[in-house]
Amino acid sequence: MAFDFKKEYKEYYMPKNKPQIVDVPKANYIAVRGKGDPNEEGGAYQQAVGILYSVAYTLKMSYKTDYKIEGFFEYVVPPLEGFWWQDDVIGVDYSDKSTFNWISVIRLPDFITEENFVWAVETASKKKNMDCSSAVFLTIDEGLCVQMMHIGPYDDEPASVAIMNAFLKENGYATDINENRLHHEIYLSDPRKTAPEKLKTVIRQPIRKL
Repeated sequence: MAFDFKKEYKEYYMPKNKPQIVDVPKANYIAVRGKGDPNEEGGAYQQAVGILYSVAYTLKMSYKTDYKIEGFFEYVVPPLEGFWWQDDVIGVDYSDKSTFNWISVIRLPDFITEENFVWAVETASKKKNMDCSSAVFLTIDEGLCVQMMHIGPYDDEPASVAIMNAFLKENGYATDINENRLHHEIYLSDPRKTAPEKLKTVIRQPIRKL
């Protein structure tokens, strides 16, 4: 059976819909950086997602090609994730999506090296006839965070963030969002196939002890 990050690392991918504190280990990702409204049809964000999945599936299916990755085992491509921020805004202002900066990512298994990644970007670009060169190999060490499962539309996320902030205050922590530690979302539902009220999104924010 293929290795599934969501099942093997439930504490990071399948939290309950109430706040919890986690220490997130360092991990490698395929990443594309950009800015602008993620809902813009054919916009930069949607193009970035297409690039991410092209590279991710090229790596996943590499065992069926002549290119062999050392230590490879079959796995399920992890869910799409995103790190979000806005210039001169503390937290996230959902009312003005055009000002979003983002790093859209998909996690990589530990056996994927940067050399393997470069091969996948070049191969995906040729096979899919699309420029995947904006994809980068990114290592992120999130550290201490608060997270919870948000169920419902993305625009309702501030309510979950407010619950998380109240939890932090009660337990002697504070949010620690800065240029190196960002608001993080993990998308467990496909918005094209899921009703808005049933969307499942992990919301994660960096924290520090007071």
